[in-house]
Amino acid sequence: MKYSMRTGVALLLTAALIGCSSTNGGGSSTASPSASSSAKPSEPVQTATPPVEKLDKLSYWVYLNSQAAASIKNLGEHEAYKKKEELTGVKVEFIHPQADESFRLMMASNDLPDVIETGWIALTGGPDKVIEDGKIIRLNEYIEDYAPNLSKLLADNPEMRKNISTDDGTIYAFPFYRGDPYLLTFMGITLRQDWLNNLKLEMPETLDEWHTVLTAFKNDDPNQNGKPDEIPLFYKWSQLGFQSAYGITNGFIQEDGVVKHSWYTPQFKDYITLLNKWYSEGLIDQDYLTTDNKLRDAKLTGDQLGTFVQYTVGKYNALMKDSHPTFEIKAAPYPVVTKGTRPIIGHQDPYYTGNGAAITTSAKNVPAIVQWLDFNYGPEGSTLFNFGIEGMTYEMVNGVPTFNEAVLTDAQLMGRATLSGAYGPFVQDKRIMEQKSASNINGLHSLETWMKPENKKHMPRLTLTPDESSEYASVMNDINTFVNEKVDKFIMGIEPLDKFDAFVATMKDMGIERAIAIQQAAYDRYLKR
Repeated sequence: MKYSMRTGVALLLTAALIGCSSTNGGGSSTASPSASSSAKPSEPVQTATPPVEKLDKLSYWVYLNSQAAASIKNLGEHEAYKKKEELTGVKVEFIHPQADESFRLMMASNDLPDVIETGWIALTGGPDKVIEDGKIIRLNEYIEDYAPNLSKLLADNPEMRKNISTDDGTIYAFPFYRGDPYLLTFMGITLRQDWLNNLKLEMPETLDEWHTVLTAFKNDDPNQNGKPDEIPLFYKWSQLGFQSAYGITNGFIQEDGVVKHSWYTPQFKDYITLLNKWYSEGLIDQDYLTTDNKLRDAKLTGDQLGTFVQYTVGKYNALMKDSHPTFEIKAAPYPVVTKGTRPIIGHQDPYYTGNGAAITTSAKNVPAIVQWLDFNYGPEGSTLFNFGIEGMTYEMVNGVPTFNEAVLTDAQLMGRATLSGAYGPFVQDKRIMEQKSASNINGLHSLETWMKPENKKHMPRLTLTPDESSEYASVMNDINTFVNEKVDKFIMGIEPLDKFDAFVATMKDMGIERAIAIQQAAYDRYLKR
């Protein structure tokens, strides 16, 4: 049945579970997700919306995601968007920029497309500044009147509304939103399980056990070729891996509502001291600084690399299955200091990344565009963008859309027919990850392993005021450059560790405490939304 943009009645059914944030021990809301924070699906209801002028076409600016770009040149060729055009009758002109400069030039002009999809929170000044500059519009009233699907989701899930709004309650975009804690974690530490087997070693848990394993990887010929060619660990300090044991990340954290920057804690010095020791002992790839992902993968498939941080293990095991039958990469738990304790922090994305589709001030038929975007949050649109096309990428099994073998074994088909591995204005469905993981035992084990940390210290996506944003960017841009230049020198021994305290003092002089204060103010406002 064709979805009419003139329709006065919309059937509302939440097809994806929407996650909510947990509360800390003090009872105040924080951004740390938990398994109990998912909302229940909404019951279908009916609601009337005002009639709108028919929409025939619109222009839509968005970066072409890498999964789709592997097989198509424009989202107009994407199977889900082709199907949406068939259902809604709206022809979309997709505009894909080639570089960030294209965005800046577009925003500086008065020639704007109808819709822009990007990461709004990351912009200097944030979405409030873009609205203030007259580039995009506030959507609250339009959503209330013309977006019954998203309205119902927000009414049923106050944490979702809190996350996608600015501090004054303004909604500025139709969001990409992860619908369950299960979708927030997708990377971690991996290591060669077959090397552990060859050396009769157990999976390491503590930092001391990691030191033992990495030393054995270096000295005891785990690849059994009789050559001292093993590289125990490929690791860059900014990756979220071994600093987990110290309860820090590569950025801001909060402890009981107090915001800190990981670089400006005593634990950061402990972490860099550890990496300095491991590097000096030859446990970390001596060329890590100049090794890109392609060269790293060559070391891995060349049977030289033992441990690294990655998004997936399945593709490597499948790649090596025929040429190296015993090859096995496995997810490792985030490290701890004390055996038997729970990891403090690991990789975890927020429910809302800041990415969404905003409507510009150049759009002529806003109500109809709102209805067109709202389609994605109803049952038909949600299934379309999460699972693709029935018969092509999924089948209905006991009333549940279920990926078929064709799409689970063809990454290009997944990329050109679904948005399940990319961003977009829709709620990501937990079932896509469950089904992808269930098709690969290593993938399922990875998720279970990497989801174990407490993850209470993670920060939500915050919105700074335009003035705060400018000041913050000025301070942190310089600090980021300084830290990135210095830390590798400490790790490699080029800069002695006895100068680390002076390094911290320089960050203070550069204004890191002011940056922390800005984040604290923004975090306090977030909690009051």
